[in-house]
Amino acid sequence: MPALPQDVAGFIASGRVGHLGTADASGQPLVVPFCYAFDGSALFSAVDAKPKRTAPDGLKRVRNIRENPKVCVVIGDWDEDWSRLRHVIIRGEAEVLTSGPDYRRGVELLLAKYPQYRRMGLDAEGGVMIKVTPGRVTQWSLTG
Repeated sequence: MPALPQDVAGFIASGRVGHLGTADASGQPLVVPFCYAFDGSALFSAVDAKPKRTAPDGLKRVRNIRENPKVCVVIGDWDEDWSRLRHVIIRGEAEVLTSGPDYRRGVELLLAKYPQYRRMGLDAEGGVMIKVTPGRVTQWSLTG
């Protein structure tokens, strides 16, 4: 992927929440909100300790990525003043990480961005991390 314009990379990096779209092998879609950190090359999102109905490895988004790594992420700014509307769409591939240098990098980035993770005990190893590598990035804003 070519280097992102600085304003687009900054918008992605500064965003607090995005929406991750996955699909299973049959194409059934799922969209979930997610917290992420961006290192300029990839987005990292931990499956954290917030209450869930199933173990992290059994979550539908994790199963979908293992079946079909193609994903879409939307990061947006919404405002009552529509002249401030903006969003970025990232199409790419995701992988599920449970250890290794990329996993540890994701943990470091997330701990630096979200103080809440420091209280949750985000582990340096053994958890579940989603890494999204962008393939195509598009942006839109009302002001162009």
